[in-house]
Formats: sequence, structure tokens, C-alpha cells
Amino acid sequence: MGDINLTGVTKAYDRWAPIYDLVFGKVFDEGRRSTIAEADRIGGRVLDVGVGTGLSLSDYSRSTKLCGVDISEGMLRKAKQRVREFGLTNVETLAVMDAKHLAFADASFDAVVAQYVITAVPDPEATLDDFVRVLKPGGEMILVNHIGAESGPRRAFELAFAPLARRLGWRPEFPWERLVNWAAKHGGITLAERRPMPPMGHFSLIRYRKS
Repeated sequence: MGDINLTGVTKAYDRWAPIYDLVFGKVFDEGRRSTIAEADRIGGRVLDVGVGTGLSLSDYSRSTKLCGVDISEGMLRKAKQRVREFGLTNVETLAVMDAKHLAFADASFDAVVAQYVITAVPDPEATLDDFVRVLKPGGEMILVNHIGAESGPRRAFELAFAPLARRLGWRPEFPWERLVNWAAKHGGITLAERRPMPPMGHFSLIRYRKS
């Protein structure tokens, strides 16, 4: 499996920043809305990792306090613009940050939201560990992710698509088993839900609760 490196990912997303909303906005709409609904249900203080251009920020309830982080400065510039434009007073922080090394204290958030992030980081397990670290006990980690198909035509398509996907900074063949193994090893969390998302169940909404 080809590796993903952070500089490559940062460069790719800086390149994509101007057209990102156009290209990815619609495809990921359902996943984004479902994630936000879950985060708003929990409320309190929410960390949005990989906040990108801030496409999601205005969809959260104004009573939910938000911190957004992203590896791409180009993306965050657009997010900051959006906060000003929409007068989003519930957004506390927008900062350039590596998802694996979050500059927040332990137990700082009621929920951590990460949409399409885990398949795009160099070390998914260590990144998930840090998400759990900044969660309060009883808090939830809400992921939307592409989980590789175990078999059939979707599996064949994903393997063929793999080289291109990696150039976009994605791992298209990320297996569910990898999350299962991580959760078992971590031990401090329980799986609350795994829900297939359109298009065609290519993506899953996954919720973990911190014990």
C-alpha cells in the first residue's frame, strides 16, 4: 500500500481549495448533514477536524460552540471569511493543526467531528487516539468515512481507483477491520453506530462513545 505523506496532503488540499466546494460539496452533502445533526444533538463544545473551507460551519446550530482545525492554511482562509460573512459568533477558534497532534487539553470537547479525514492522514490510529484524548468522558467521536468494500464490484472499482485516490491524498482501500482492531486495542471507547451513507453506501457514518 502506497504511503501518504503530510506535505503531499497539504499541497493537494491547498491546490483544491478554490474549487473544493464545487467539486465535493454536493457529493458529501448527506454525510455532512447527518454528522452535524449528531453533533448538534450532543451540543456543548464541538471540535471539527479537517474543517476545510468551513462549508459545514453555518449548518451547525448557533448554540453549539465550535472549534475548527485543518492542515491547510489555504482552506482555513476561506473558512475565516465564511465566519465573518455569516456572523458565526459560535465559532471560537479556527487554527492550522495536525490532526494527530491536537493542541487542546485532555477532555476539552463534548464531540469530535471528522468528515473524510481518517483515510487522508498518515497515521489513522494515532490520529484517532488523539481525538479520544480531547473528548470528555461520555463524549462522542463522529466520523464520516469511506470504508473499503470487502468484496464484489465496489471492491474491484476501489482497487482500480486506488492510484488516483492516493494522488488526492486518500486511501481508498481503508478496511473496516482496521477500525475494529484500533477500537479493541484502545479499549476506552464503544461503537455506538455504523450507518451507510450515499452515494451507494460508499461512505459510513461511524459513532464512538468515550467510556
